[in-house]
Amino acid sequence: MQNTVNPTNTAASIKACLFDLDGVLVDTAVYHYKAWKRLANSLGFDFTEEQNEHLKGISRAESLNRILAWGNVEKSEAEKLELATLKNNWYVDMISHMTPAEVLAGTVDFLTSVRKDGYLVALGSASKNSGIILEKTNLAHFFDAIVDGNLVSASKPDPEVFLKGAELLGVAPNQCVVFEDAVAGIEAAKRGGMKAIGIGNKNVLTRADMVVSGLDKLTSQDLKRL
Repeated sequence: MQNTVNPTNTAASIKACLFDLDGVLVDTAVYHYKAWKRLANSLGFDFTEEQNEHLKGISRAESLNRILAWGNVEKSEAEKLELATLKNNWYVDMISHMTPAEVLAGTVDFLTSVRKDGYLVALGSASKNSGIILEKTNLAHFFDAIVDGNLVSASKPDPEVFLKGAELLGVAPNQCVVFEDAVAGIEAAKRGGMKAIGIGNKNVLTRADMVVSGLDKLTSQDLKRL
């Protein structure tokens, strides 16, 4: 059963910021795409950038299931595990060469600002490699809690990853604002009873409370508008 929280006080003041990783703080989508494409090609079919967009915010296992379905390929659970591991090895090899230069515009300034203003900060990502990425991009020190695919089992739009983040920070869900670039992530925030700021296209992230093109378009003062 999927987690859902009904907020009891929608006027609660924001105390914590929960960030997705890919597409919000850094852009690792290109590395996921290259690794999945390599895997698909090795199985005899192609994988497009448009298809890659449909994998935003979901787990590695679910991503693999979708890719195999697109390629009309059937594999046993053991074979799926081998393929997912192979893809991840290729992906980790690529992200191990990331640098702080790959942090998206405005990320460091915004994280610095919300920390200075007393907001708690957590990561809420489906990625199981968030530790490597945060280390390579020099962002780890901003976070009070890190919740990723190693700590949760349910994929977004299930709100488990964000509810766990709120729990670790010691705040109520309705005191949190989530920063997400994926429809599934915005849906997860809403199911968790949280505010959501979309990073991307307002015509796509329609359920978000606010949508901007990037963190460089926000200041910590904008959170008070929520």
